[in-house]
Amino acid sequence: MNTGTNPKKILRVSALVLADVLMINLAAFLALYSRFEFSLTQMLQSGYLNHMSRFAVIGTVLSLLVFFLMRLYSSVWEYASTAELVRIGGASVISALVYWSGMSMMDLKLPRSFPLLYLLFLGVGLAMVRMGYRYVRMRMHGGAAGKKKRTMVIGAGAAGAMVIREFNYSEKSENKPVCILDDDPAKLGTYLRGVRVVGTTSQIVEMAEKHRVEEIVFAIPSADRAERARILETARATGCSLLLLPGIYQLANGEVSIQSIRKVEIEDLLGRDTVRINVDEVAKYIEHQTVLVTGGGGSIGSELCRMAAAQNPKCLIVFDIYENNAYDLQMELRRKYPDLNLVVLIGSVRDRARLDSIFNQYHPDLVFHAAAHKHVPLMEASPFEAIKNNVFGTYNTALAADKYGVRRFILISTDKAVNPTNVMGASKRMCEMIVQMMNEKSKTEYVAVRFGNVLGSAGSVIPLFRRQIAEGGPVTVTDKRIIRYFMTIPEAVQLIFQAGAYAKGGEIFVLDMGEPVRIDDLARNMIRLSGFEPDVDIPVVYTGLRPGEKLYEELLLSGEGMDKTDNDLIYIGHEIPFDFDVFEEQLDQFRRLKESYGTNEILRQIIREVVPTYHEPQDDITAKEAASAKEAALVQEMVAG
Repeated sequence: MNTGTNPKKILRVSALVLADVLMINLAAFLALYSRFEFSLTQMLQSGYLNHMSRFAVIGTVLSLLVFFLMRLYSSVWEYASTAELVRIGGASVISALVYWSGMSMMDLKLPRSFPLLYLLFLGVGLAMVRMGYRYVRMRMHGGAAGKKKRTMVIGAGAAGAMVIREFNYSEKSENKPVCILDDDPAKLGTYLRGVRVVGTTSQIVEMAEKHRVEEIVFAIPSADRAERARILETARATGCSLLLLPGIYQLANGEVSIQSIRKVEIEDLLGRDTVRINVDEVAKYIEHQTVLVTGGGGSIGSELCRMAAAQNPKCLIVFDIYENNAYDLQMELRRKYPDLNLVVLIGSVRDRARLDSIFNQYHPDLVFHAAAHKHVPLMEASPFEAIKNNVFGTYNTALAADKYGVRRFILISTDKAVNPTNVMGASKRMCEMIVQMMNEKSKTEYVAVRFGNVLGSAGSVIPLFRRQIAEGGPVTVTDKRIIRYFMTIPEAVQLIFQAGAYAKGGEIFVLDMGEPVRIDDLARNMIRLSGFEPDVDIPVVYTGLRPGEKLYEELLLSGEGMDKTDNDLIYIGHEIPFDFDVFEEQLDQFRRLKESYGTNEILRQIIREVVPTYHEPQDDITAKEAASAKEAALVQEMVAG
């Protein structure tokens, strides 16, 4: 027995041992007493009581030793279950044999019925002690049941049983299970740990009202994401707070305990299965390779570094202009992967000399290019910075990759590159064009990976909404009609790595991101998940589309089409041909313009020449002024060379 140094545990085990000492001797006495039909006189006259008294100390000590060996003192009393009852039965049988054989060896006589009667009384006594403890614990922690949250459990399986047990017996529990819902017809009307299965998941709203439910726990960890989203979306309509059990694999592997029940996050309502990748394929082309990640300190870049570090690379180079993020990531990776050959460098992809120095010194095999300006409104106000950092940063890095024989170059792109209505999106489309152009010229394999908005990344909408809700509102939505595709950061990174495994050069990989999400619904769902009512407790305010913002994002350009890959959620967009020589000349025009810092409108005019799909947002077009005749003439002069 390992009681450790926990005084409460020592006290509980000591009390249990004393109770068992009492039960052992009481069972022996009752076995004799019942044998003589509860006649004390006959029992005393038989002499058996005297014989048993002479063996009592030995029998008690040996029985306690049996109980220790049978682990009756290592079980958690409040969780006593069928398995423990089986151990109690086994311990009682062995204790009876100890009494019978020990007294026989000492020539102390006993009635032949004694072992069986002793076994029955002892087993019942030991079980009563433990079940009594469960009852006392339940009364102690359930005494304030009126103050506890009336809780509905969704799922009448093993996970649901764990939840109910935890709520009933945990000192930290604030929940009182009052009903269970399950879609298995055979379970309807049955009881799980004393709580009745009252209906199916289609009756969530009805049963929540009937049983005055305050909190709902989703306890079906094996459900796929779509099923979970459907049930949680229904449960959300009750206005109750929602809790979620960890995934079934986490529970099975012991990575989390039942105490890890968490609040439902907005990600749980997206209704799309997560991306699964072939880890062996990824490891095959990462292992023993020198990997460079530009923008390695950012949301996507840092996750790329984490996953690359796990694949045993020869060397991992983190390159970022922002030192604080790079430093934090460096400390994390060194702590988690002490044997990793990690290099963290500060610098900008705009600096060709810096890039040339890094590529010449380390000769990376793989480059993941995540360095970019990404905030649409900021880039609308500073469009030259978008061109300098996104377009020429990509061009500089791609040229260095070609010069120093990089095997594979993977660009991190965005759905905003499709029919862009803003400079940021147009700049990323030009980055994709650079990838296509360089792939035709170089032995390096250049590919791009295109996906939608990333949940929880720096500056994304969900952290903004969380902050606004925490401050009491209002929650700001640009337009009631606006929709977006969403994915998690790990999903995005898995897609990028899987694309790298599939790459042959020139591809634009696209993720099937499921159905788009209306941002207005997202905001209102987050308010409800936080326990408030939209427009009652926290107002939702519509602020109008921001500069360069469009209502609907797309993942494919017209005419791209898609080919399947081995991963059902990853596709390849067909290349749209363009004249590479003309494109290089246009890049030169951008270079001359950015060096002279011409007007923003001239820059936009050149962008329209380079990216024919670039256009003003439909709802914002009337607010834009046309370029002056002088500016238009200057544009034409520059285009003509």
